[in-house]
Amino acid sequence: MTLKEILIKLFGKIKAFFIYLKDIDLGNYYPLFFTIIFNIILLQYTFNTFDSIFYDNWVKWDLGQTRESPIVVITLDEESEQFLGETYPYTYATHLRFIKELILAKPMIINSFVNFLDPTNSVEEKYSENFKSEILKFIESGGAFRFSSTGDSLGEQLPPESLQEIGYSLGVLARDGESLGKDPVIRRAIINISGEDSTHLWTAKEYLKLKSESSPEIQGSYYVRESDASFSLFRYFTSPLERGGVISIPFHRVVVGNYPENLFKDKIVLIGPKYFSDSTSYQETPFNPNKALAPAMNIHGIIIHSLINNKTVAEIPLIFTKIMSLLIAFFLSYLISRYQPAKGLLVAITLIIFFVVSSYIIFVSTGYWLRISHIILSIFVVYYIWVPFRAIVEYQTRYAIEEETKIIKRVDRLKQNFISLMSHDLKTPVAKISGIADLLNTQYQNEPKQKELIQNIITSTKELNNFINSILDLTKIESRNLNLNKQSKDINSILEIIAKEVDFDARTGEVEIEMNLEPLYPIEVDTTLIKRVFSNLVGNAIKYSGKESKISISSWDDDDWVYIKIQDNGVGIEAEDLDHIFEKFYRVKNDASHKIKGSGLGLYLVKYFVELHNGKISVESEVGQGTAFIVQLVNA
Repeated sequence: MTLKEILIKLFGKIKAFFIYLKDIDLGNYYPLFFTIIFNIILLQYTFNTFDSIFYDNWVKWDLGQTRESPIVVITLDEESEQFLGETYPYTYATHLRFIKELILAKPMIINSFVNFLDPTNSVEEKYSENFKSEILKFIESGGAFRFSSTGDSLGEQLPPESLQEIGYSLGVLARDGESLGKDPVIRRAIINISGEDSTHLWTAKEYLKLKSESSPEIQGSYYVRESDASFSLFRYFTSPLERGGVISIPFHRVVVGNYPENLFKDKIVLIGPKYFSDSTSYQETPFNPNKALAPAMNIHGIIIHSLINNKTVAEIPLIFTKIMSLLIAFFLSYLISRYQPAKGLLVAITLIIFFVVSSYIIFVSTGYWLRISHIILSIFVVYYIWVPFRAIVEYQTRYAIEEETKIIKRVDRLKQNFISLMSHDLKTPVAKISGIADLLNTQYQNEPKQKELIQNIITSTKELNNFINSILDLTKIESRNLNLNKQSKDINSILEIIAKEVDFDARTGEVEIEMNLEPLYPIEVDTTLIKRVFSNLVGNAIKYSGKESKISISSWDDDDWVYIKIQDNGVGIEAEDLDHIFEKFYRVKNDASHKIKGSGLGLYLVKYFVELHNGKISVESEVGQGTAFIVQLVNA
């Protein structure tokens, strides 16, 4: 292939592509384009504060937790200071009395979060040694004891050197700070730091070991290089506020033995400060209404409880949430592009509720946390991009329909005017033809053949006149220009008049008419229209019943209705035709209908006139047995 041929072929493809673009309505793709762009931008950010709102609510309404706790908290507070006459952290002599009393209560594990000071004199040293001795005896008897060191900007604050050999671990509460909610709320626990277990993990392991159970499984733990520590989100089994479910008792009551029996037996006992004047004694938690703070010692107990029961939280990878948000964006875009804005709003709200509820159920049942901020924001982005576009399309469509409706109404009016004018103009020559035919039939001597032709003219003009009247009635109905002229009338008298009018046609067709009329009170009807109703029904019965048949006209009433039944024993109507006989221009397809002329408007007008009187009409028919029409008119 030469270079010229290649260029010609390439130019042809480019031309075809631009022709294709020209034929595409690119306006329909604008919302999808912006949806993709905005969702890609959203995925570049994290919305920790937004996510923390949902996380805190899942924690507060966590139904998947074990409520019974083996933890009791003993607090050093203002009440104990006042009772003992000492200041924090109290003398070693007081702590010696305390530990002896506590050990007698047979706890399983003791954690001390008290910041002990170095002894300042020989007496303090003696009490310190005795205090240490009591703790070692407790450990030798099968118990477990751990000092908890604290940490601040100056580094880790260790227990006095003489007590360090008993054992100590870091026991601090990790505020979120720059993490999830970027606030001081306690949502995560330190699992270990620089390879050493925290007080919380050490206590959980010791408790499970003493209970002959396996070590805790820390679900969702993660390592932070800057802190050289591992963390994990944990689940609160109860509110840590003072009225919460953590059992707490003041220090001085234990010193004097004023506590319930078996309160500490086989329990984990946490000892620490709870002073209103100390900012570290109270912390923010997900349970803080109006910024109320919770005792730090209660939070320590809840963390240990969550580790013992394997109730830490694992975060579902963020990439899963991002992929899910993109898929939902495309799915919602498709739905909103297909349905009305109101339905699109309903779908968007349903999706938000579904993911909120699903995230909560997953959290409660498995401890896995699904971030839903990207998903919810993606739904909002799709909705606020697509719905205005759909509203514009709906407006354009509605405007086009309104314009089309106006044109249709205009054409319909022209059609009705044309039909009305034509019908009126036709009535005059038809009347002349009918008059001349009657004159020829009565005033002149005609041969039999001439009489037959004249009679055909008279019959045809009657049929044409009836057809013109039906068209005029239909025009009035469609133009809503038909008004009732009601007057009090006995229906039986109308039926008798109809019977006389059709008597000649009945005798000609060898049809017997039987009248069974019960006495009726007069009712309010439009006489002209009701006569049209019964004339049509009786006329049809004569036409379709055949020779040597019988027609029965009956009437009766009750408190609500006047009933008129017109029954014949003719050919009947097929079941599939019964549902359609009152439709405009519908004619039953049988041998009789081919021979008998009609417009297909008679029963349509009958039903309309009856319903215009707030009445009802029904039909019963069986092929070969005949047909019965029942008209119900309001008895008032």
